[in-house]
Amino acid sequence: MDNTHINTYFNLVQETLQGMDKDAIDELARLMLETYNNEGTIYTFGNGGSGATASHICGDYLKGVSYGLEKRFRFICLNDNIPAMMAIANDISYDDIFVEPLRNFIGKNDLVIGISGSGNSKNVVKAMEYAKTAGVKTVAMCGFNGGKIKDIAGLAVHAKVMDMEVTEDIHMIVFHAVKQALMKKLGHSFNVGGQYEARVK
Repeated sequence: MDNTHINTYFNLVQETLQGMDKDAIDELARLMLETYNNEGTIYTFGNGGSGATASHICGDYLKGVSYGLEKRFRFICLNDNIPAMMAIANDISYDDIFVEPLRNFIGKNDLVIGISGSGNSKNVVKAMEYAKTAGVKTVAMCGFNGGKIKDIAGLAVHAKVMDMEVTEDIHMIVFHAVKQALMKKLGHSFNVGGQYEARVK
């Protein structure tokens, strides 16, 4: 097996990353910092790989970014509560698994980040529409042609590539770049815990 496909894939990731709107990424960082300063909560969610990204970045902010700070980030991944999602999907509709908890929690100083590679996942679209109606700031993390959430959200961070795996890779890179930028902005020492430091030395 040769590495032609692997090289093609890597090149596509690099091309997509180079084509990203850096101003949009800066605005994402600004909105997250603003939410933190206003003591709001950041909500994120998605399906499949996008759901894994949502869960990953939530963990990064609950521990990595917040560790050592007197004031912590308030960050909730809506697809982490499996019993709630299953109950809503079973008793109401799978399309409502994200909008229903938002109805419980959402506040005026909050930020809602919906992640969908296609931009058209019905449950993400519905939650984004609700957040917009509630007057809450919204960010769409999307790929392909951007889909419906690109037009709904106040800010779109759009990976313009017709490939789901590359889209998911780009979203994770963007979140990690913003994470490190915010850590630096907050004067974080990048000391993320004794156990971690011992493992990487």
